[in-house]
Amino acid sequence: MEIQEILRAYEGDLKEVETILDENERSYVDLIPDISGYIIRSGGKRLRPLLLMIASDLCGYGGERRYAIAAAIEFIHTASLLHDDVIDHADTRRGKKAANRVWGNSATVLVGDYLYSRSFKMIIDDGDPRIQSLLSTTTLLMVEGETAQLIATGNLAITEEEYLSIIEKKTALLISAACASGALLADLPDASVNALGAFGRSLGNAFQVTDDILDYMGDEKEFGKAMGMDWKEGKITLPLIRALSACTPKERDRVRALLGTADIAEDDLGEVISLIRTYGGIPYALDRARDILSKGKAFLDGFPEGKAKTALTTLSDYILKRKM
Repeated sequence: MEIQEILRAYEGDLKEVETILDENERSYVDLIPDISGYIIRSGGKRLRPLLLMIASDLCGYGGERRYAIAAAIEFIHTASLLHDDVIDHADTRRGKKAANRVWGNSATVLVGDYLYSRSFKMIIDDGDPRIQSLLSTTTLLMVEGETAQLIATGNLAITEEEYLSIIEKKTALLISAACASGALLADLPDASVNALGAFGRSLGNAFQVTDDILDYMGDEKEFGKAMGMDWKEGKITLPLIRALSACTPKERDRVRALLGTADIAEDDLGEVISLIRTYGGIPYALDRARDILSKGKAFLDGFPEGKAKTALTTLSDYILKRKM
């Protein structure tokens, strides 16, 4: 199965999610749909709603509740992006100006708050205590992860374990929640919920690791993000952590001198990328992502074979191939 086959198979479901997104971003305050629509329709791949549709299919649930829960999860994700761009002083998002550069920080934060609030109203209206508990806990941990990342900015001493803890909270747990929600909607026992959640967590961790790799080798036209943005924001990610563990003290001092330089010269950025490649940071991170995904697939063993399971394993394989 190819990615396009998966998208075609769940195209109708994703259109239903889009309809609910459109309905729930409305407000009598025009600025709210202006900003929320700007980012919601800026080319996001709807990975989390897609995973929820596939997980629901895998678990035998075909009811309409899945559309509202998927939309609520997408709102949580979108709100986190709006807030992240303010925190990071981002210039671009998905290949165009970030919302904070168009409308300013105050408006962007407030619309992010609106989307968080809207998502939780949708979750409360759904009325399932297990889903309410899962998504409220997930959102809490996401904020902890973002805060931990903020504290770790510019810290060359951050360990791989600390890095993995941060990305699990800030990225992987919402992807995990999307997968687990499929089992919750089907009212499956905790063992199935936990297995799908564990698969999603592995997928999300590997997704963020490859995202961080692309910061040093991606194409802005394809990826929607300029190369070296994490570096310029002082974020220490796995390829650099690996290089720093093997480089000389002199090279480490050079990295320290350049880190977080917003207007870093292209030659200096090239020097950092060369250092990462010299010490195998990119293949190391890829191997780490590959190992995470391999272990994650094992959590699907107890689920029935078929289109949905194949779709999940295909998405897992695609994580390593995207835009590289």
